[in-house]
Amino acid sequence: MQIFLSLCIKKHITYDTYNQHFKLFSIKMKAIISTFLLCFFSVNLYAQSVSSGRLERLSNFQSKYVVARNIDVWLPKNYDGKSKFSVLYMHDGQMLFDASTTWNKQAWEVDNVMTKLFDEKAIQNCIVVGIWNVPANRHSDYFPQKAFEMLSQTQQDSIYKATRNEKQALFAGKINSDNYLKFIIQELKPFIDKKYTVLSDQKHTFIGGSSMGGLISMYAICEYPQLFAGAACLSTHWVGTFSAENNPIPATFLQYLQIHLPSPKNHKIYFDYGTETLDALYKPFQEKVDVIMQSKSFSSKNWLTKAFVGADHSEKSWNQRLDIPLKFLLNK
Repeated sequence: MQIFLSLCIKKHITYDTYNQHFKLFSIKMKAIISTFLLCFFSVNLYAQSVSSGRLERLSNFQSKYVVARNIDVWLPKNYDGKSKFSVLYMHDGQMLFDASTTWNKQAWEVDNVMTKLFDEKAIQNCIVVGIWNVPANRHSDYFPQKAFEMLSQTQQDSIYKATRNEKQALFAGKINSDNYLKFIIQELKPFIDKKYTVLSDQKHTFIGGSSMGGLISMYAICEYPQLFAGAACLSTHWVGTFSAENNPIPATFLQYLQIHLPSPKNHKIYFDYGTETLDALYKPFQEKVDVIMQSKSFSSKNWLTKAFVGADHSEKSWNQRLDIPLKFLLNK
């Protein structure tokens, strides 16, 4: 204030004028400080941290196909911008790295698992692109659209009425997974290929997720076999909703796979399931999927299904077995 008053005296500014200028000055300074603090806390409050490598946030990534969302790109400690790395796209990106920022205080801890595998020289160099979900749109974005369209109109209408609980609808809008995949293929992948030093060909591009994220990963490799070499589908949510009783969805997924599975010659697919909580629903449907995989000439070289007795439907469980699909898909 004293400095500001001295400047006014030098310029022969009256006290009233000085007072008006000082009030304006104070308002502007408060606005600047408030904006700074808001930006500081909005960036740091929700930022995930990693114990190895580094995480780069692409905030509010815009799309003409889906609602804007954050993208977290994990770069291993040996990423130097010179050697080209493979790319693994993963869904539910906010759940991948830092348990302290997630709704259930659990995370896949992808950075820890992959760093250990790198140190063991068990997998090829690879970055991870974590695509955040938009909670209200998650089911609509991840539910395989062409399989859904195989259902009758009555069945579709019934599924749209499904709820997570009495108050929360599963679907915020029409199923949008074809557009979600367009977002990845036409907008996100070209950006990643340009910004980072990566191998952009099909042989070095992978996709993975769990539950509904497992479904959309399966759907992605079926719809875009020319772009993805492998898919990791953990705890694949074959029931689509939360009940297996009188549910037409699993049969429709089987029908879709029978028609659209990619060639086993240049694709790898990993499935698994636990036996507790929501995972307890999956075994009979996964066994039917396995029959189809065999009928399409998939073998242990390019397909793996694993059962984990005692494992539940959680990030903690997926963390404990993530090394298995990573070694299967990314082996050197």
